[in-house]
Amino acid sequence: MDKRLEPKRGFHSVEGRAEVKTEEEREQLRLEAHKHLQAKEWQEAHTAFNELLLTDQDDVDALLGLALALDRLDDYHKMYEIAQSALQLDPGSALALACQARALQKLERISEATIANDQALLLDTNLALAWFNRCGQQLLQNHPEEALRYADRAIELDPGDARTWCNKALALLRMNRLYEALAVINHSLELDPDFLLALETKGEILRRYARYDEVIETMNHALELAPNEIPALNLMASALRTLGQFDKMFETTQRLMLLEPDNPLSWDFYLTALRGSTRFEEANEIIDHLLEYDSTNVRYWMIKADNLYRLQRYREAVSASEYALKLDDEYPPARRIHEKAMRMMYQQKRKK
Repeated sequence: MDKRLEPKRGFHSVEGRAEVKTEEEREQLRLEAHKHLQAKEWQEAHTAFNELLLTDQDDVDALLGLALALDRLDDYHKMYEIAQSALQLDPGSALALACQARALQKLERISEATIANDQALLLDTNLALAWFNRCGQQLLQNHPEEALRYADRAIELDPGDARTWCNKALALLRMNRLYEALAVINHSLELDPDFLLALETKGEILRRYARYDEVIETMNHALELAPNEIPALNLMASALRTLGQFDKMFETTQRLMLLEPDNPLSWDFYLTALRGSTRFEEANEIIDHLLEYDSTNVRYWMIKADNLYRLQRYREAVSASEYALKLDDEYPPARRIHEKAMRMMYQQKRKK
């Protein structure tokens, strides 16, 4: 067990200052907190459950409600701490074990997550969160058939959870069942139109269908929600490249480079945007940077040769294409550029 994440027995932190409440006031607040959970008002639920815990830190129901809210607010370290506290008070709580498993899974402690989730299902085979967790574990292990089966069980128990429908779509996508995956992900987005992972999953499905205008429309929505979301930016850049919309691609790829300066894919997208906009001098600087990453990439040397050819630097283009052909003498694009550059180089000589 990671000691940094293990709370002391009987201790968990809550935010704010305790106020004395009557039992009637506490139960009214509890009712409101659960209504917020049902309404998917995660921050309001977090606040209400936290307020209940200010006057009774051993309130297991409030701890579990807070853990569920923290899950939706992506605060998994805190979720783990709260789930642990609930388990110390009620070791037989299947929901507390499932919450612990969910937090551990998101914290990439997969073996511990699997053990906790299996324990939850031993205690309660009708717990939707535990089946959702198991589905996610199978997706992480690239077992889409099993993931699909567990997603269906979770949906049977809780058909209103957009996350489970999204997981089902991901399983179908990995099985290349695109038609079904698209229908399922659309249902996920009906339940939660602003669910970022579902939007990105839909974008990938549409990309495989070559419906690039719809990819752009979907990624515009995703990027309105999260302007620096890298998967959404990559899907947007890919669609814009295919449609030849290089001016728009330039802005997207610039953002990618700022976010992932060490990722060659970001530089590659940026290079494509520059070349598509006929900015070959700048593109030449970028290809030199990419060659620092991978000096044996025949495609990079071919692109370098093509940049130099377009800049009318034919002798250098010949040298770059010859290097590409040394790496792969059967690479047709490099051979074509080499022939063109040789022809133009000799024409220049004759003119002199």
